[in-house]
Amino acid sequence: MTDLPTDLPSSARTVVIGGGIVGCSTAYHLAQMGEEVLLLEQAKLTSGSTWHAAGLVGQLRSSANITQLLGYSVDLYRRLEAETGLATGWKMNGGLRLACNAERWTEVKRQATTARSFGLEMHLLTPAEAKELWPLMQVDDVVGAAFLPTDGQASPSDIAAALAKGARMAGAAIREGVPVTRILVEDGRVAGVETPAGTIACERIALCAGQWSRALAATVGVNVPLVSVQHQYMITEPFGVPTGLPTLRDPDRLTYWKEEVGGLVMGGYEQNPVPWAVDGIPAGFEFTLLDSDFGHFEPMVELALGRVPSLETVGVKQLVNGPESFTPDGNFILGEAPELRGFFVGAGFNAFGIASGGGAGMALAEWVARGEPPFDLWGVDIRRFGQPHRDTGWVRSRTLEAYSKHYTMAWPGEEHASGRPCRRSPLWAALRDAGAVFGEKLGWERANWYAAPGEEARDVYTYGRPNWHAAVGREHLACRERAALFDQSSFAKFVLKGPDAEAALARIAAGDVARAPGAVVYNQMLNDRGGIECDLTCTRIAEDEYYIVTGTGFATRDFDWIARGIPAGMRAELIDVTCGWAVLSLFGPRARDILAACTADDVSHEGFPFATWRRIGIAGAPVRALRVTYVGELGWELHMPSECAQSVYDALHAAGAEHGLANAGYRAIETLRLEKGFRAWGSDIGPDHTPDEAGLGWAVKLREGRDFRGRGAVEAQRRDGVRKLLATFTAAPEVVLHGRETIYRNGERCGWLSSGGFGHTVGRAIGMGYVRSEGGVDRDYVLSGSYELEVATERVPVEVTLEPLHDPRMARVKC
Repeated sequence: MTDLPTDLPSSARTVVIGGGIVGCSTAYHLAQMGEEVLLLEQAKLTSGSTWHAAGLVGQLRSSANITQLLGYSVDLYRRLEAETGLATGWKMNGGLRLACNAERWTEVKRQATTARSFGLEMHLLTPAEAKELWPLMQVDDVVGAAFLPTDGQASPSDIAAALAKGARMAGAAIREGVPVTRILVEDGRVAGVETPAGTIACERIALCAGQWSRALAATVGVNVPLVSVQHQYMITEPFGVPTGLPTLRDPDRLTYWKEEVGGLVMGGYEQNPVPWAVDGIPAGFEFTLLDSDFGHFEPMVELALGRVPSLETVGVKQLVNGPESFTPDGNFILGEAPELRGFFVGAGFNAFGIASGGGAGMALAEWVARGEPPFDLWGVDIRRFGQPHRDTGWVRSRTLEAYSKHYTMAWPGEEHASGRPCRRSPLWAALRDAGAVFGEKLGWERANWYAAPGEEARDVYTYGRPNWHAAVGREHLACRERAALFDQSSFAKFVLKGPDAEAALARIAAGDVARAPGAVVYNQMLNDRGGIECDLTCTRIAEDEYYIVTGTGFATRDFDWIARGIPAGMRAELIDVTCGWAVLSLFGPRARDILAACTADDVSHEGFPFATWRRIGIAGAPVRALRVTYVGELGWELHMPSECAQSVYDALHAAGAEHGLANAGYRAIETLRLEKGFRAWGSDIGPDHTPDEAGLGWAVKLREGRDFRGRGAVEAQRRDGVRKLLATFTAAPEVVLHGRETIYRNGERCGWLSSGGFGHTVGRAIGMGYVRSEGGVDRDYVLSGSYELEVATERVPVEVTLEPLHDPRMARVKC
């Protein structure tokens, strides 16, 4: 064992655990911000997985902000050598991506449009043009290729060393050979760390320990859902490969390539990945590789030979088998853990830690120092996980599936198959028997659509019109013309209770929650910049109690935001009651007729106005009926004890038979809400979008004396104006929109779609997206423009509106 350092400080404001590229980057950025930071590495810097990483650096992702974060990595790596004097091995030699069939070519063209939306340069090439850039390959099966000139490659160990030197230059302390053996906690907050060399007091911890992160975090009750998976790549002997060769990704052959000292590195993502360290990581595993598994890698070689035939005669220098940490959704993990204040995580980088390291370290450092990320990072936020992710077996099953799909087609609407079913509504069996085709979110099985007799009850994926399009259309029109019943039991549901419940919620919520019991209030919860952190409903049950309902996938995040927002000293407790309540949503012009046949309670408009709730009886069940809608039709969310769900479901269907009541799923909800112009958190709205920008300013109540978080930002924006506005676009029905299509105003790029789909009532393709201009945007600016969308590199004309396409005056809802 390495001798322990004798100069360990007794305290530091922030302790970074882990000296790989992400830990070094986090320490570097914290030090650049003037923060006191100490980095502890249990062995030597880079000794975990950084030292054996392949080192490809790509930028384009499906999220604009993650693309921006990876772009920051590139900018950092370009200047790091000049700043620190240490070589980084950074080469901006560009990146090629091949397409070998029509669907993959469509995917690549849509990626090119996404790149344009996000301001990233990307060129589409013919097979011959691609071969000019990469002359070693044969292209007989290639349909086309994409080239990103600002992608590149780096030496992972050299990048990390340069970041470490830069951190020291800015005042950070780094100690190697110091394992953290215990994390100290006091009053629900980080208090310090114990090491064999002594105890260090600290206010904050940034855990960047790679594969070791899950086990260490678990000692203080923090869940970091990652597992180790073997990852192999081959290094050839030198054979004259030019040093300027771009990196190459060949997803239809599951492989990637890069030049290295005159030879090639070839690796890939096999369909049958091998987990590692199922029983824990062995002690002393540092600068260590696993035994090469030539038998497992042989299929990858066979695929690679079809692309680079000369590989057959080239010597193999090494087959590297280095385990890396992977996550259930293929995205890395950043942010402050909801279980423990002051405990931040940067881990699970899914073999693209080098590409992410610079930007992830920057973002995590800002999160640590300022209490919030520099921009919306929901796609990698640690709070995106939930109860299933606490089970390592479930995490491993889903992670192996995600690994195996790394290079398969990224289909629109694709669902995972592993770890299912996990969480089931009480109605799961009944819905299955009715033809439901289920999707999954946060472990919950949810009916996406219903197959009619004779229809195949499974998803068939495509970039064109999917096989569920007609079925969703039936459900959509049933809701518009008759009535539809949706099982939304997976909604996250909280109770805020206590003498100070109103005062606490009023501090967090931008809407007016000081309403009498019986009111249902649609609400945003804002950050200090006015960005929308939560989008939910608050139902006042009693003077001291609110019932809060939010989206399934936001259960952990929204609970954390609300709980942290309760001012100190206020007597209000937040409780998760999700599993205790089932939800059936009854919507459509015949909804009142059906509900009236099931209950003796008054459900007339006069007796039961919009945005109120009542306790009613159905089939002997005590039902909380909330008169709200997310589909733009008359109706109610019916919340009932879970054990009563089947009885209520049966009663509604019995009463609804004569009215044409139909089961409907989440994909119909999506098409219905697009027609109505309802926003979806995580796509159309989020922490980077304010209510006024999103067209939701009406929900913010600025009455005198209300001091809610974000009020100052809202007032400033109303005074100074906005630079983007959310608009709705419609295109010809044959156009297929999925989101991220580029918006052009008067021929100039001005944004991208945040949502896309089809409106079965209006018979048009529908997209929502922000029209942006640094000079300011208002209603006249949006409506005065002529617009086109770029869809898979082709421009199509569209019409724009700021009003809902369906029932803009809410007459059908408030009747």
